[in-house]
Amino acid sequence: MLPTAYRIHRVQNTLRRIEADIPLLNMRVKDLSAERQNSARQFAEALVLQTRAELHRLLEEQPERLTEIHEPPCEPAD
Repeated sequence: MLPTAYRIHRVQNTLRRIEADIPLLNMRVKDLSAERQNSARQFAEALVLQTRAELHRLLEEQPERLTEIHEPPCEPAD
């Protein structure tokens, strides 16, 4: 099992990437039908909500002493 701080860092990075991709998603789906555009946008929105929920869960699970550390944890070796 990965340490909680590492998992939080990974989920935060994933959330940032997904949110940064929303304008690009709009460009990618502009040639699709309105129904498919809406479907893609709803999927992206659901993914953001699910990722935020996971981040919230991990932050609640995190021990108190780790909440004051502001630097990202070291990534484990492969």
